[in-house]
Amino acid sequence: QRLAIARALVRDPQVLLLDEATSSLDSDTEKLIQATFERVAKGRTTVAVAHRLSTIQKADVIYVLGEGKVLEMGSHAELLKKRGVYWHMCQSQALDR
Repeated sequence: QRLAIARALVRDPQVLLLDEATSSLDSDTEKLIQATFERVAKGRTTVAVAHRLSTIQKADVIYVLGEGKVLEMGSHAELLKKRGVYWHMCQSQALDR
């Protein structure tokens, strides 16, 4: 998985698509990869699909999908204030900051 991420970054794409990019990584490696993503995301569009919400909490815009539609959208802080689906997901993952 780390090799696939490195290959994608070496190509320097304008759009970076990440599908569960850190799902099988330990928490220390995930933090390193997340820091790298934050650096390389500048100046490009990045779409990240994740169930581990710590992966996406710093995103500019988060889309919560369900049953084939967008249920909620906003920043991490905005979605927490709504106390909707995203808030409940964060509670279940103990990510309520």
